Amino acid sequence: MPDLNNLRILVTGGAGFIGSHVVEDLVRQGARVTVYDDFSSGYRENLKEVQADVRIVEGDILDFEALSNAIAGHQIVSHQAAQLEIIKCIDHPVHDLTINTAGTVNVLQACIEQGVEAVINASSACVYGQAQSVPEAESHPLKPNWPYGASKLSAELYADYYQREHGIPVYSLRYSIVFGSREWYGRVLTVFLKRLLEKKHLVVFGDGGQQRDFVHVSDVARLNTLLVRRFNNCGEPLNVSSGTGTSVRELAEKVAGLSQGTIDIVHESIQPGESSALVEGRVRLPSELQTMILSPNRATQLLGWKPQVGLLDGIVEELDWLADHISRWTRFKV
Repeated sequence: MPDLNNLRILVTGGAGFIGSHVVEDLVRQGARVTVYDDFSSGYRENLKEVQADVRIVEGDILDFEALSNAIAGHQIVSHQAAQLEIIKCIDHPVHDLTINTAGTVNVLQACIEQGVEAVINASSACVYGQAQSVPEAESHPLKPNWPYGASKLSAELYADYYQREHGIPVYSLRYSIVFGSREWYGRVLTVFLKRLLEKKHLVVFGDGGQQRDFVHVSDVARLNTLLVRRFNNCGEPLNVSSGTGTSVRELAEKVAGLSQGTIDIVHESIQPGESSALVEGRVRLPSELQTMILSPNRATQLLGWKPQVGLLDGIVEELDWLADHISRWTRFKV
């Protein structure tokens, strides 16, 4: 496979969890990468493997002038920056809207003004809301159940507008549950992993029958790179997912199994929106999704992409990383 031949790419949020893996993969494939990040949640440490090979610009996607200046001279923009916390989006929906929608509009407008050739827009499975059919294809009804999903869907609609009005391909990638090293602390797998290291029993809300679709961050980064190689003149939304459902109960069993029988699973009966009495600071999400299983078929057909990292292998990899970075997981981002 030929390298990216010094293709000039700017990655917003490039010091974050997913963004830093995207940056690493692009650099390995020969791209010239600029990271644009305000470091509100990203870490320079995330870029240590490629820091000599990237340009880092500290800036906010809400600062249009700084953003536009940073984008100038780049051929492609990979927009990974976002507000991700579900509780925050519920408590502060205008803040969520501002970053995820207005911030994306800033990126798109700057790309037009600077002559960028194509844009990758990180979206979310949350645009679908509660599953009406499984697996959820890109044609599934779009009825977000959280403000976060609404802000991501609004960003997709703006992306579609810019594509139709200005002819710039914009691909919105609907990520399922991305996991792996450098993940932030807050989602269910991270809570299980931290409690495993602390030798505490794993707490499952309700019967744990909620289904989730986990995809490893290295597979997500690889898809981003494949897309850079194969842009066409018409962007389209793409699910980035395994296509396989894992219940929260099954996930707990996989994690507990790594303890060689020393860690048990405890079920806690609390309602959505209530705080856990067993895990300090943990809240069961309101309007909780019962099923999130996305079909990756379109990405497979368009790019020949299939996930390569299995769930258990990915969990072990993330646990190994966590053991060396436990100080990063001190505050919930939910």
